[in-house]
Amino acid sequence: MDITFLLNGETVDLTGVAPTVTLLDWLREDRGLTGTKEGCNEGDCGACTVMVTDQGGPKALNACILFLPQLHGKAIRTVEGVSGPEGDLHPVQQAMIDHHGSQCGFCTPGFIMSMAVGHQTGATDHDTQLAGNLCRCTGYAPIIRAAKAAADVPAPDWLRDAPEARADASAEAGRALPGSSDALARAYEQHPNATLVAGATDVGLWVTKQLRDLDPVIFLNRCDDLKGVEIDADCVRIGAMTDMEDLRAVMADLHPSYGEMIRRYASVQVRNAATIGGNIANGSPIGDNPPALIALGASLHLRKGDTRREMPLEAFFLDYGKQDRLPGEFVEAISFPRQPDRLKCYKLSKRFDQDISAVCGCFNITVTDGTVAEARVAFGGMAGIPKRARHVEVALEGQPWEAATITMAQAGFEQDFTPLGDMRASAAYRLETAKAMLERYFAEDIGGAQSVLEIAP
Repeated sequence: MDITFLLNGETVDLTGVAPTVTLLDWLREDRGLTGTKEGCNEGDCGACTVMVTDQGGPKALNACILFLPQLHGKAIRTVEGVSGPEGDLHPVQQAMIDHHGSQCGFCTPGFIMSMAVGHQTGATDHDTQLAGNLCRCTGYAPIIRAAKAAADVPAPDWLRDAPEARADASAEAGRALPGSSDALARAYEQHPNATLVAGATDVGLWVTKQLRDLDPVIFLNRCDDLKGVEIDADCVRIGAMTDMEDLRAVMADLHPSYGEMIRRYASVQVRNAATIGGNIANGSPIGDNPPALIALGASLHLRKGDTRREMPLEAFFLDYGKQDRLPGEFVEAISFPRQPDRLKCYKLSKRFDQDISAVCGCFNITVTDGTVAEARVAFGGMAGIPKRARHVEVALEGQPWEAATITMAQAGFEQDFTPLGDMRASAAYRLETAKAMLERYFAEDIGGAQSVLEIAP
């Protein structure tokens, strides 16, 4: 595979690239750029953070689970390329020195790159921007002080990279890098055994942790027509290649509780890469997006060649590790009806930010004149698939919206779910938590403050 991109301002042309070589390994082993560190090698610690610029602007991404073909036509900056051509320090580098933000130094390059991207884009929510960077030394306070101190300093001109112009839409690098959903459909129909790579936030671990050979591989990152969210008076349609950071921004306006859940479930680096289509096609029983979308009444749009079909999202998940997807068929989009915001998403995890859910419960209950008109309740972590709480829904619908109804409906959870116990939570705890989440939804709906984050002395 032949690809081209910019690296620290200089053009790089590579021929015969193996599809699953990570940017991290290539930087360190082929280019000697060892400032980009290997920590967890699974996208959790942020030590390998780099700046990647495309038509959408600069983004922070984890180099350890980023394959080289995903960079075709883009611009990459590592910590070696963040300072000026004359050696001038970037404002965030100077601020880290001034505020003693580095101790052992192993994590520092990743922090610098996350901070440089935030500085370039004008982001000032520093706790969120740095949630994907792990430091065991500083306690974060001096790093946050450095980020705040650098925020008002103008962004340097030398980081204003433009994507590599020669990587135009016609250069598809064969079937492995299709430039549109039509080209993808043709390639995948001809090679249904291929591994589809969207953001690689999960598939990347198949290589770095499981050492799997994924060949043949088809990369979806150049299928721009699968990206973006279309909103009209009746429907919200999300392209499968829409990344989670873009989706978070949309949901923060339409359904804020869902938007906040997206913020929590992954770091900025992961959200910038992970896609909604990949998250759904993965079929994880603890994926946080399917319960929220099922509660919204979402439909899944699938395509194989020129044939398309649509189904309720909950029907896609058949059993643990098994989905209703044909060989050569891929997720094209997800859609759900425009509706008043009644959605609440409750994510229970051992760590508040960037952790796998023990239970994720999503509730969308419509109340008309004091009576439950419709209830859609969906959970992750309670079964081998994302699943609706059908008995709970039936128990709620047509009943008065009052505490006695909630107590009566809670019994339905034991009919709907037989959860497993594991390292994250016992089966009994999961059931009790699900019941508590319904109670919380009711309490919040009638005006009670139920979030521990909002409790003040």
